[in-house]
Amino acid sequence: MQPQLRIAFWSTPRTVSTACLRAFAGRSDTTGVDEPLYGWFLHHSGRSHPMREEVLSALGANWEPVVEEVLLGSCPTPVQFVKHMCHHLVGDVSLDWVGDPSMRHVFLLRDPAEQIPSMQRDLGVIDEAGLGYDRQLELFQSATSPVVIDSRDLLNDPERIMRLLCVELGLDYDPCMVEWSPGRHESYGVWAPYWYTNVETSTGFQPWKPKEAPFPEELQDLLNWAEPMYRQMHAVRLGA
Repeated sequence: MQPQLRIAFWSTPRTVSTACLRAFAGRSDTTGVDEPLYGWFLHHSGRSHPMREEVLSALGANWEPVVEEVLLGSCPTPVQFVKHMCHHLVGDVSLDWVGDPSMRHVFLLRDPAEQIPSMQRDLGVIDEAGLGYDRQLELFQSATSPVVIDSRDLLNDPERIMRLLCVELGLDYDPCMVEWSPGRHESYGVWAPYWYTNVETSTGFQPWKPKEAPFPEELQDLLNWAEPMYRQMHAVRLGA
């Protein structure tokens, strides 16, 4: 069946995007899809991420089948929720599909002053292409009726933000969106054993905590690049 609503959920790395996937995939009317263009990104970029071969085997190395079979394909439920990483849109990948009339675009933000040091801890070397703020802003500016949520707002009051998001998307709120059973969910990608330890042990969104460490001086140029784009989207976030 063709879903009545396709939610394209656009995030940059090291946000609470996987917890958001878990929140939506727990709904009985929703099918969750985890980073379907990750294989294409790894193939095109040549980056050596953990579990690279497993990802390529599961998702393939081309973007065209992903668009045709997943992003615009059939779905067993009325709602499809697709967690995307903005920086996965590399090379000659077409964006014609983002204008599909059944699709709503939601943008998840995180303050780059928190996000960038977190990425450095996980990946060591990071750059503008790996952050994806420019792609996120590009998509935001081109989307019809985009919805923006900020991870700090979400963590500070999950039920309020999820209720507001459901209103925007024309969905009924479900308590399973803020409280769930721990464990691996069927919607998670094959890379879950490496990346998803925290969300797999969680039973909901974890409270936001301020970062106490000073911002690394060597990352200041990246912060200067990302901050204006983040602020532009943050200004129109849901629940502001």
